[in-house]
Amino acid sequence: MQRSETNLPMALIASPRVGHDLHILANVASQRNTRKEVDRMKFQEMTSPRLAAVDRDQTVVLIPIAAVEQHGPHMPTGTDTILCTAVAEAVESQLSSQVLLTPTVWLGASAHHLRLGATLDSRLDIYVATLCDIARSLLDDGYRRILFLNGHGGNIDPMRMAVRQLQPAYPNALLAAGSYWSGADQLIHETLEGGQKFVGHACEFETSMMLHVRPELVVRDLLADAGELVSDSLNGVFLSRDMCQRTREGFTGRPDLASAEKGASLFDGVVCRLIANVEILLNEPLGTEYRDFVS
Repeated sequence: MQRSETNLPMALIASPRVGHDLHILANVASQRNTRKEVDRMKFQEMTSPRLAAVDRDQTVVLIPIAAVEQHGPHMPTGTDTILCTAVAEAVESQLSSQVLLTPTVWLGASAHHLRLGATLDSRLDIYVATLCDIARSLLDDGYRRILFLNGHGGNIDPMRMAVRQLQPAYPNALLAAGSYWSGADQLIHETLEGGQKFVGHACEFETSMMLHVRPELVVRDLLADAGELVSDSLNGVFLSRDMCQRTREGFTGRPDLASAEKGASLFDGVVCRLIANVEILLNEPLGTEYRDFVS
């Protein structure tokens, strides 16, 4: 994942304070435990009759999308897929009756990493078409609330293209797309110690998250300061540069400052915000005209 900007859509309504986030998360878990246990809704683990019984109007279909690509010398190539899947599964576990979780789309738009090797890539046109095909399969089956949950910076533009391509044919559906860290800018800024207080690539954020989720996959002896990150913009103009041009060794920021404690705080805060966002999406009206959205 590599992204130098954090002002993405999909704003989430939740307090930035970590303690308050954990309190909200605990309340959600407590409420779930006090009600009748609901069967988990993981698409690939359900039978067709169970899927046929899912409420199409009041369920958010969560589609995690990620990547498999080089993550510097200290992180596994599957970092984006591992983290995005873990976050998505945590959200589904707390909202089992309202979220239908699909398998993670592990192949992403990663051409900007190819020159560094250890990367699997999908051409942009094929990737956009793949996302459209997955969503179209669900929309044609009657589902009306779709959320692409992204874990890789290179997927941001393609996923937006996908929902824009789908919208004219499905104006009565809610088509949403955002990265799992969207809306957590303040939490990220307060938690990270390094100068790059945003989600980069194999950075302090991702390394901390991995130390929390899959610590055995992090090569701690190779954690280092990435050095200067070459910009991908000039006075507001986007510059298309790959990771060989922008980084010294294929990663960014200060992964040497990462910790499992930071990762736990970031993970819980991100999940808390996503739960709040899914609940907002469930209450968002479905309609085709202006009057359907204003009173």
